[in-house]
Amino acid sequence: MVVLPVVVILLLVPVVWLVMAYNRLARLRVRCENAYSQIDVQLKRRFDLVPNLVEAVKGFMAHERQTLEAVIKARAAAIDGLGRAQGATHGGVAGLGALAAASGQLDLALGRLFGVMERYPDLKANQNALQLQEELVHTENRIAFARQGYNDSVQALNTEIVSFPMNLVAGLFAFRQMPMFEATTQEREVVAVSMGDAR
Repeated sequence: MVVLPVVVILLLVPVVWLVMAYNRLARLRVRCENAYSQIDVQLKRRFDLVPNLVEAVKGFMAHERQTLEAVIKARAAAIDGLGRAQGATHGGVAGLGALAAASGQLDLALGRLFGVMERYPDLKANQNALQLQEELVHTENRIAFARQGYNDSVQALNTEIVSFPMNLVAGLFAFRQMPMFEATTQEREVVAVSMGDAR
């Protein structure tokens, strides 16, 4: 009589642990997916602001057509990269890499645009352009926080997946490590600042 409850408990403990381990991995994966969605939301916000900024400065910067076209082209590439990243499983390494590269190109193009805007006193006084520029700067900060949140979530998931005994559960239920959102080569480069053109 005493043996039966002991056997039931010995069989039940591993099953309960397995369920708890699976649920922990599932919660961490959902947290990563949510964090990725936050990046997605902020990038879409930035993509919506860029055409408005280009339109606001176009009249003032007629001689800077190449700069404006570079911003528009970089925005289109970033939207395409976002679409490819969404098509990959949980962002995927390739999708996330494409998104990071396209986003980095847009960052560089916007940086050049902001630098050129400084040379136009009338443009610096235009409230619409200033407001859009300010909104883009705030959105960039939100994107940085969203990327950090995503990387923190991915680190927690990936740590569990490679740690024993959770790696056994991860392998059993096909949980895979997710890629980190990393800076592109262009984003890592030091920006050269010249004060010679300052007016």
